[in-house]
Amino acid sequence: MKRISGLLFLIFIAVFAQGQDTLPKFSARNLGPDRDGNPRIIISWVNNYDSLNQISIQTSHDSIKGYRTIISLTDPNARMNGFADTKAPNDHMFYRLFIVKPNGQYFFSGTKRPEFDTAKAIIVNIKEPPVIKKPEPVVIKKPDFVPSFYVYTNKDGYVFINLPDAEKQKYRIKFFEEDGEFLFEIKSIKQTGLTLDKANLVHAGWFLFELYNDDKLVEKSKFYLAREF
Repeated sequence: MKRISGLLFLIFIAVFAQGQDTLPKFSARNLGPDRDGNPRIIISWVNNYDSLNQISIQTSHDSIKGYRTIISLTDPNARMNGFADTKAPNDHMFYRLFIVKPNGQYFFSGTKRPEFDTAKAIIVNIKEPPVIKKPEPVVIKKPDFVPSFYVYTNKDGYVFINLPDAEKQKYRIKFFEEDGEFLFEIKSIKQTGLTLDKANLVHAGWFLFELYNDDKLVEKSKFYLAREF
């Protein structure tokens, strides 16, 4: 039997994003480019404040100056919230949050650069005699649920639809049970912020939705509606 020298094994371990941080901390993740080569940066957080007047996401080419606001969230009091920045000039911009309290007091979060959600490679080099090292079992952590920027449950327990550019687009949303059974559709949405009547959702639990702009699928995700008692 021939001896094999210089065997090289590559074991790829998927590294998923950590759970969202609590304000004033936030998470910044780089999901890599889309099909058109544009960066996909996800900024998200958990809000434990009783009340806030404003949360704005700001970005800069460096970590100290030149910050500009790219969006002010429609509902700053949502328990879990975030934003997908698909128009960043590159994938190594700096991000921070500008937060305003009801009394007018304001403050800035720390600064972050997005972290990649990529796989790391472990290289094992085996020399003669040819003994193949059995890799350890790879345990892949299931990524935490990241709420939609467009459809989510707000602080008061209602389903909120957030469409900042709705007046210029042709949005429609289909809603489904968790098992995929179709429930209803809202067509021709022109409001930038819309609260969904709970009467449309007859029970607590997970619901699925599909958001379309005309006939193009914008997002397919889910939200959780808690019990009222």
